[in-house]
Amino acid sequence: MIAVLLVDDDPFIRESLKLLIGMDAEIEVTGTAANGAEAMELLAAGTAADVVLMDIRMPECDGVEGTRRIRQAYPDLMVLMLTTFDDDDYIVEALQNGASGYLLKNIPPDRIIQGIKTVHDGNMLIHPDIARKLTGMLRPSPPPPLSRPDVLDTYGLTPAEKNIVVRIADGLSNKEIAGQLFLSEGTVKNYVTEILGKLHLRDRTQIAIFYLKNA
Repeated sequence: MIAVLLVDDDPFIRESLKLLIGMDAEIEVTGTAANGAEAMELLAAGTAADVVLMDIRMPECDGVEGTRRIRQAYPDLMVLMLTTFDDDDYIVEALQNGASGYLLKNIPPDRIIQGIKTVHDGNMLIHPDIARKLTGMLRPSPPPPLSRPDVLDTYGLTPAEKNIVVRIADGLSNKEIAGQLFLSEGTVKNYVTEILGKLHLRDRTQIAIFYLKNA
């Protein structure tokens, strides 16, 4: 069972999401909060959560700041941003603060449910429209010749690890990467652990951002 904490300043949206998401047999909504500060209070009080479904623009403590606080205090807790806004600055800040994914509220409920399951499995999830924008923001055009290999070489990544980094940046899951590279899923997980250590990063999202920034 996936425990989900809902964070949104609109009580109607909170209750609607609680009802829709709670209908899935694999998900339990364990709490709701009106902003990031309230979410932190619930977590500190012992509210169980595997995934936090977080709005972006809220009073007192918005989704960007809420994500930063939650990820610092609970590094194993996944945060999935859900918002009507696709503001460029918010996209980058939320991901840099450790968000595991970013979806827009105009998608069907079943896509939100699948998104929760995707980030719970440790994969990055970004709405396609946002992914295209994010890539355009972080990837220089044209890219400096050989800049990406040079940067990865600086950190001592092997050719196999570089292949993993590229596929993580493309949004592939460990299972999908394993299928493409004819490896076991466990081997891919081991590679990801090695990559995180070499790049001094915390999670897969940061690997993707690192790659795009240095492309």
